[in-house]
Amino acid sequence: MTETLDSAALDDRRPPRKARRGPRVPRVHRAWLVAAVTFVTIIGGAAFNSLPGLLINPLHAEFGWTRGEIGLAVSIDMALYGLTAPFAAALMDRFGIRRVVAIALTMVAAGAVASVWMTASWQLMIYWGLLVGLGTGSMAMAFAATVTHRWFVTRRGLVTGVLTAAGASGQLVFLPLCAWIVDKHGWRPASVTVALAALVVVPFVWLLMRDHPADVGLAPYGGDFVPKPAPARGAARRTVRVLFDVARTGPFWLLAGAFAICGASTNGLIRTHFVPFAHDNHMPVPVAASLLAVIGVFDIVGTIFSGWLTDRFDARRLLAVYYALRGISLLFLPMLIGAEVEPPMIFFIVFYGLDWVATVPPTLALCREQYGEDSAIVFGWVLASHQVGAAVVAFLGGVARDVFGRYDVVWYAAGALCAMAALMSLVIRRRTGEDRLGPG
Repeated sequence: MTETLDSAALDDRRPPRKARRGPRVPRVHRAWLVAAVTFVTIIGGAAFNSLPGLLINPLHAEFGWTRGEIGLAVSIDMALYGLTAPFAAALMDRFGIRRVVAIALTMVAAGAVASVWMTASWQLMIYWGLLVGLGTGSMAMAFAATVTHRWFVTRRGLVTGVLTAAGASGQLVFLPLCAWIVDKHGWRPASVTVALAALVVVPFVWLLMRDHPADVGLAPYGGDFVPKPAPARGAARRTVRVLFDVARTGPFWLLAGAFAICGASTNGLIRTHFVPFAHDNHMPVPVAASLLAVIGVFDIVGTIFSGWLTDRFDARRLLAVYYALRGISLLFLPMLIGAEVEPPMIFFIVFYGLDWVATVPPTLALCREQYGEDSAIVFGWVLASHQVGAAVVAFLGGVARDVFGRYDVVWYAAGALCAMAALMSLVIRRRTGEDRLGPG
């Protein structure tokens, strides 16, 4: 009788770990709640990314700073965003996701608020560049990669697409709002709005986020129960060691190079310079910001669909198609822009939006395929290259506008670079578990 009761008790303890499989357990797996909190967190952290393109002209008008100076501050932010990401992934292994993300959100809020009182361009570089760059970098795509890797075994491509789309969702929410605030009340209230958005998310992270499925006695979604590993010490040392290991492999440089071009043609170019470019062509700033927000709408669709495709098709070929189509669209943009929003411009917005960050799910999938357990940190370094590419174009785009008085040359150069990224993606060699991390 005792043995029967003990067996029944054991059976009662099994379903929570297999809730994802058994139809008899109706509740949703905790992994989906963690993914939802991650989605909201990325939206809150991404709010600041709506500002730079909107504030180039107001800051130029108020302080007389050149577009190159303002672009340099934005480039510092983007570079630190990328360079912080791989260390953030390792810090999450050491101190936990909740602590790292809560501190990062606070840094973003501090930088946004402090900028209200700035009077010199070097302060812009400290507040926007240093504080916000470090904060947003700690919540970069490596954050999504860490959550996906720990909490999901199946549906990773789909979840990666959804979490990647969170940045676009933040753009969708905050771009029109910030554009309206800047237009009606000036840039300072918009900066305060971004700070509040970051702070509001902190309680959700602290109360609802969990670092590992084992914290709540669960297996990852679609997998078997895994005990929570001990905190990893030497986070920075591990991050650098991983970089030195993967730097000896060819696929890393191909992925990093292609992703640098991805950053140059999205965050560095469109997010930073599209609004002032449209304004140069007599389009009102709120209208241009609304077009960027529409890009965000279709970005969500495109990224989620890309995640679905990544679960089914060769990631290398997907990347080649994405980069080639993006390059073609950028070559046509200078011919489509005008004071009014015509149907060809709408077509560009929809087409480009579907492709905006569709590159992330296949890039992350290739990092997993090539580098296994270190894939989150490797993706952090690949993301660093993405942001360095974005930083270079954010700065050079402003310089080109100062020198030539137009942005056209920047769009044509970006289109040519995208063709290079397509070729780089195609030549990545497939690896199996047996030769993973071997010489490239």
